[in-house]
Amino acid sequence: MACMKLGSKSDAFQRQGQAWFCTSGLPSDITVEVGEMSFHLHKFPLLSRSGVMEKLIAEASEEEDENSIIRLPEVPGGAKTFELVAKFCYGVKLELTASNVVHLRCAADHLEMTEDYGEGNLITQTETFLNHVVLRNWKDSLKALQTCDDDILPYADKLNITKRCIDSLASKASTDPNLFGWPMVEHGPMQSPGGSVLWNGISTGARPKNSSSDWWYEDASTLNLSLYKRLISAMESRGIRHEIIAGSLASYAKMYLPGLNRRGQGAASTDSSSRLVALGAPASEEEQRNLLEEIERLLPMQKGLVSTKFLFGLLKTAMILKADSSCLSSLEKRIGMQLDQATLENLLMPNFSHSMETLYNVDCVQRIVEHFLAMDQMISGGGASPGGSVDDSQLIIGSPSLTPITMVAKLIDGYLAEVAPDVNLKLPKFQALAAAVPEYARPLDDGLYRAIDIYLKSHPWLAESDREQLCRLMDCQKLSLEACTHAAQNERLPLRIVVQVLFFEQLQLRTSIAGCFLVSENLDGSRQLMRSGLAGAAAGSGEGGGGGWASAVRENQVLKVGMDNMRMRVSELEKECSTMRQEIEKLGGRPTKPAVSAPTSSSLSAWGNMSKKLGFRMKSQMCSAQEGSVSNNQTPSNSGSGKMEKAKQRRPKHKNKLAP
Repeated sequence: MACMKLGSKSDAFQRQGQAWFCTSGLPSDITVEVGEMSFHLHKFPLLSRSGVMEKLIAEASEEEDENSIIRLPEVPGGAKTFELVAKFCYGVKLELTASNVVHLRCAADHLEMTEDYGEGNLITQTETFLNHVVLRNWKDSLKALQTCDDDILPYADKLNITKRCIDSLASKASTDPNLFGWPMVEHGPMQSPGGSVLWNGISTGARPKNSSSDWWYEDASTLNLSLYKRLISAMESRGIRHEIIAGSLASYAKMYLPGLNRRGQGAASTDSSSRLVALGAPASEEEQRNLLEEIERLLPMQKGLVSTKFLFGLLKTAMILKADSSCLSSLEKRIGMQLDQATLENLLMPNFSHSMETLYNVDCVQRIVEHFLAMDQMISGGGASPGGSVDDSQLIIGSPSLTPITMVAKLIDGYLAEVAPDVNLKLPKFQALAAAVPEYARPLDDGLYRAIDIYLKSHPWLAESDREQLCRLMDCQKLSLEACTHAAQNERLPLRIVVQVLFFEQLQLRTSIAGCFLVSENLDGSRQLMRSGLAGAAAGSGEGGGGGWASAVRENQVLKVGMDNMRMRVSELEKECSTMRQEIEKLGGRPTKPAVSAPTSSSLSAWGNMSKKLGFRMKSQMCSAQEGSVSNNQTPSNSGSGKMEKAKQRRPKHKNKLAP
């Protein structure tokens, strides 16, 4: 730390208890009381340097007391600063540093220590040191600003000292530190004015390492909140990028809000706690709450400036500290702006309310999702309506407009699966959060099906109507083949949903088989060509020439086995569907019809008719493929829960292929 030496005489001051004495050989003729401290001094050195002391000594002399007493209750810096002022008046050696220059400058102004009372008086000396030494150096400017506590701040503001220190720091923080290796940056080794590293005062020619834009974060975090806010405002006025400002705010919050560091481990957490104690961090909940609300107000409202994890940490801490509702709402909006960057762990926020209705704060997540959807609609300009449909070709993971909302849909499905086991989670809340994500955001409904299945398993007391209402959230046409196979054997699903799943699973298998037939025909067409070239390939290949043909034969055999397995599976599904159709027709009082034996166009039309009776949802292109001529459109009646349960018991059971 830089310093400036004043005075030339040896120290002649001695302290005895709460009193200071000047041992110059002459008895003191005046006593100056500053707070609880008494200074036994001489009149002439004081009145020759201070206009205030000259007036007070003149007034005390009129009383004709041998030892006049002067009281100075409002000296900036108190007794410690007046001790340095007295030494300066006596010409005793002392050092001006960044730690005492602000107090001395304020005290000199208060005591009117101008050039009228001696050349090179204290005001001139302190101003020279401030302007030519302190304000030109980052560390000294920071140290001087740190000394501007609540007691001295009004005097420092009056003399414009605080503003000058803040402007000095802001200008240095807004400048690339790599351009000023000396003397601004003092974090690394000593450097020459040219920027090379010094070794024992000798230039080595080596250049210092590049400094990042966050080099000043830790230093700025040592300021109290009032001064830190003024520093941030000055930096914003100088055009510092918002991401740099946001990074500093995050660093400051982590320094003084213990709730943000609860997950820290090891030495990092211990170091953070020790710094909090050393810096006198806010201890009470009220101080921490005020700090958090100020940090939130200072954060620029822009996506991606700080991590989503940090915003969730602020939100959780704000809930614990019972922050203002406007602060909570603003944090939820900030998270909603970048919800696609969140993780499942971030969303699992405990419920801090006294009612403890649910284990996790589902309502907060619901509001965050709504903020995200509102922001997404603003960005997309209403290109994809939440209630509308999106063509399959648009559901591409790499699509710029759908990638964020698709990621959020996957995130919410995972969140629903995590909160579903909570027995206190009511059905309307679960449904509201699941329905908040638009249908077009989910290319597949496998994640939603998993969450619904877990909820049904954890809430076995739900009525049949509630189960059906819950299952309507998912689209059976958007289930993968594995999910369809699992759902077809899931006893927790309502019968109507199982029938829909079986129907669409059969359609998927038929589509797959049709594709396999197309591949098989292509293989048969090229088989002759392959046989004709076999001899030539075998002759020119040498010892290892038959490896490619053997591989093709094996692949063909595997393909045939797969096709045979698919045919068997389709046959089994047709038998199952035929049996269930007969059961449903019995429930409606209709005669049993023979089972469909082959995947013909008439069977597809019949299934299309039955889908209308049972309320299936089919894509328009499926329904209009080949229309049948079934004339019997009687609607099966619901003849009671007993028969429905009986139909459920008769459903064939198979081994689960997908875990719930």
